[in-house]
Amino acid sequence: MKLATLCYLRRNGRTLMLHRVKKQDDIHEGKWNGLGGKFEPGESPEECVVREVREEAGLKIKNPRLKGVLTFPGFAKGEDWYVFVFTAPEFTGRMRDCAEGELEWIKDADLLKLNLWAGDKVFLPLLKRRGHFSGKFSYKNGRLVKYSVEKY
Repeated sequence: MKLATLCYLRRNGRTLMLHRVKKQDDIHEGKWNGLGGKFEPGESPEECVVREVREEAGLKIKNPRLKGVLTFPGFAKGEDWYVFVFTAPEFTGRMRDCAEGELEWIKDADLLKLNLWAGDKVFLPLLKRRGHFSGKFSYKNGRLVKYSVEKY
């Protein structure tokens, strides 16, 4: 089982996205994702998301907001992934180059036009609504075959 975070930094009608084009043997190659990554031992979801955004973009997020939890059964190498999804409208620092891809501010209206995982197109609109969500997304050979989402 893998634990991870995803964070969507938002400002002025735009969201910071990572185009995964640099990392070797990347399951996400060519896709656009939020920022984030795997937990280190002993980290809370909040500590993980703050560290990952700092490492990937050089930005320090303040008061990350937990929006949802995603479950991906057997997603990579047969392992289940559990992902805590955050938004972060408050951050400081100067954006730097990312070793995993290209960072770009995308207009919120254009997010669903990007080359995203199919499940991302389901949960990204939920970031704008009040409350939380929990989603389960099953992929086979990189294709979404089944999903369910609960809204709270």
